[in-house]
Amino acid sequence: MVSKKVLIVYAHQSSGSFNSAAKDAAVEVLTAKGYAVEVSDLYAMTFKATATAEDITGKVKNADHFCYGEETKLAWEAGKLTADISEEQRKLTEADLVIFQVEPELVCFCFAKPCLCYELTLSPTSQFPMYWFTVPAIMKGWMDRVLTLGFAFTHEKRYSQGFFQDKKAMLSFTTGSQESMFSANGINGDMNVTLWPLQNGILHYCGFQVLAPQIFWAPSHVPSEARGTMLEGWRTRMQGLLGENPLAFTPLDCFDGEKGYQLKPEVHEQHAAKEFGLTVGIHLGKALPPNNQMKAGV
Repeated sequence: MVSKKVLIVYAHQSSGSFNSAAKDAAVEVLTAKGYAVEVSDLYAMTFKATATAEDITGKVKNADHFCYGEETKLAWEAGKLTADISEEQRKLTEADLVIFQVEPELVCFCFAKPCLCYELTLSPTSQFPMYWFTVPAIMKGWMDRVLTLGFAFTHEKRYSQGFFQDKKAMLSFTTGSQESMFSANGINGDMNVTLWPLQNGILHYCGFQVLAPQIFWAPSHVPSEARGTMLEGWRTRMQGLLGENPLAFTPLDCFDGEKGYQLKPEVHEQHAAKEFGLTVGIHLGKALPPNNQMKAGV
């Protein structure tokens, strides 16, 4: 029996961080379950974060009007992408599950006394913070350079009909702020809204079945015992991770491609009397469905 394969795309500068502990826990538990686990440690790899013509070996088709998407598609078809991109695409092709250890919030709106913001990157018991409510540059660079046109998506192969529809993916990250601050009434706004561009606009766009994110809320502002509990909860979740149901997104065939990919009238009518919209992004002018980007089955 062929073992399942897991790819962890990891971005943190310190081996003593909370995030490193979360990554190590994932490797340990998943390996013990018989899965083959690969880790792309982006900082250790000094992975190039910028998408440029240097990602293509040999001549490009149109140097005067360089189009990264089209040129990398041609290079992928011809086997002329650089070795670092090709290797990551190989890992992704083989993986059944991809875990992105990301950091979406660099700023910290913390009102703890004293504030422990500086410990987020210096303390050996803390995981790195989000970078401005999205992934850090090196992780975004991985997405920009590895998820190339032709390999990861085309106009026809995207969303629910995407190339990676048989694969699962998820985000795993900490915040610098407490959970209440990422609520519908919190200063940072609803976490479901923050997650929509990453989970719908990148992961689901490429066809992935997106699992609920693993969020470690403000680990640098809680006692060490609480951080241990967070890691134990992560270990427990991983026991059944590949069997989890994915988050709900609106299927591609619910939209009319001949009318600017607007929701089909019959689909709109089916939800006209419902209290909530379909998803965080496709909300139909209604209230957002609670926890649509944080829990499966809603």
